[in-house]
Amino acid sequence: MARYNGPVCRLCRRDGLKLFLKGSRCDTSKCAIERRETPPGVQHYRRGKQTDYGIHLREKQKVKHYYGVLERPFRRYFQRAERSKGNTGDVLMALLERRLDNIVHRLGFGNSRAQARQLVSHGHITINGCRMDVPSYLVKVGDVVRVKNRVKSILAVKSNLAENLRDVPEFLTRAEDAALPEGHVVRMPTAEDVSIPVETQLIIELCSK
Repeated sequence: MARYNGPVCRLCRRDGLKLFLKGSRCDTSKCAIERRETPPGVQHYRRGKQTDYGIHLREKQKVKHYYGVLERPFRRYFQRAERSKGNTGDVLMALLERRLDNIVHRLGFGNSRAQARQLVSHGHITINGCRMDVPSYLVKVGDVVRVKNRVKSILAVKSNLAENLRDVPEFLTRAEDAALPEGHVVRMPTAEDVSIPVETQLIIELCSK
């Protein structure tokens, strides 16, 4: 299974914030944030004071980079969150957490969301026994996320599980003794389950204009 070996995200380098775009490497001393705290290039100064719009935009871009979502899908998630009951920001983050590629990553089946997205797209993952190759699929309570019963799929996921250093979030459970690696969605994710610090109010103010 191919791994993400591209450059560290500019948002990570500029803000000193890990978005875990390079999977388990971000948990080690090889992480670019640990090795070099300053932005790339010879000149390390910033051009003046950042505007309010820049601050709002950076927060939205941070979330988009973290979950690997483009602008148009992100807008759809925001519109759906606006129509839902409850706090718009919390609902938005819960929708993003329910994405299948994110669930596969949080279960440890993929070392990064990019790799988890590839696992789903290539048909290595099933939902309730049915093949699912749509990374944006929103899981529901009671869904069983299982690795396809195929040697290539099992080896790829077990290799990632051996490298994974993070705990499974509370809204998921992972069957450690199952013949096939699998996880269960025990409840809907909440704002407390989000693993990235984010000011959702800034995103709401920007997207509501």
